[in-house]
Amino acid sequence: MSQTQTQRQQQQEDEEQNQTQNQNQQQRNMLPKRIILVRHGESQGNLDTSAYTTTPDHKIPLTDQGIAQARRCGSFLNNLVSSGGSSQNYRVYFYVSPYERTRSTLREIGRSFSKKRIIGVREECRIREQDFGNFQVRDRMSKIKETRERFGRFYYRFPEGESAADVFDRVSSFLESLWRDIDLNRLQNDPSQELNLIIISHGLASRVFLMKWFKWTVEQFEHLNNPENCDLRVMQLGQGGDYSLAIHHTEEELIEWGLTPEMIADQKWRACANKGEWNEKCPWYLDEFFDNLPDSEDDVRKCEGEFFDAPDSGFESP
Repeated sequence: MSQTQTQRQQQQEDEEQNQTQNQNQQQRNMLPKRIILVRHGESQGNLDTSAYTTTPDHKIPLTDQGIAQARRCGSFLNNLVSSGGSSQNYRVYFYVSPYERTRSTLREIGRSFSKKRIIGVREECRIREQDFGNFQVRDRMSKIKETRERFGRFYYRFPEGESAADVFDRVSSFLESLWRDIDLNRLQNDPSQELNLIIISHGLASRVFLMKWFKWTVEQFEHLNNPENCDLRVMQLGQGGDYSLAIHHTEEELIEWGLTPEMIADQKWRACANKGEWNEKCPWYLDEFFDNLPDSEDDVRKCEGEFFDAPDSGFESP
């Protein structure tokens, strides 16, 4: 190959590489900078559980304290997404549960944003509260929740209601729709703008959202603490294109939420990892099931021979 041909080939490879990099950058620009989960403000049911015996769960209102919490949360969110006022091109898109307390929380949060900053609001039924079974009689619910603790919080299904596993399924469906909206730019976001998705929902729905997103196990979910009223969980886009809780939040916060050291290490890895990479050091992806397996095929055959040849195995070696 002549020197001229070599130069042309190198030039073509450089152009293809630049084109790929530009495409990746365009795709990254379409991604939200942050996905922020917000639990609703204090509700009348949080203050007095007897409210659930006379008022349908979806109609439970915020307390005065809950309204004040939501307004403070809105001010904090505006400061966060505007980078303290230094960012001039940020936009927000809201998803909200259809319950009265989440809708009221959204209205109070929205007071902190001008209309030009809000590119959309969507009521989303799939991120509603776990269904605890119509009107809730206090004494009956107390016994039911004791049973749930013995059975397991994730799998226990409330009579006439839902389990956390049921909520996981519908939140998973919502996540699939969310990604389609982002991929197809149904949110009508200009790539030059910093998009922030703010999801105003409930404590359990937020926890299973994170469980689905980060592929946490049921056991890990069981140890997560419920967010306080108007608490935030900020998933921020890392330098490689993956989302992480460890960019905005401190390690102390993650510990307080119930994340294990392994889960926190994975969040830190995600902050720098390239999108699509696999964290080989993440223990719940492999080691929990296969950490005792033989390293080679010879070792496998040796183990099989020892098993079949054991006097009490009941099997003959193949």
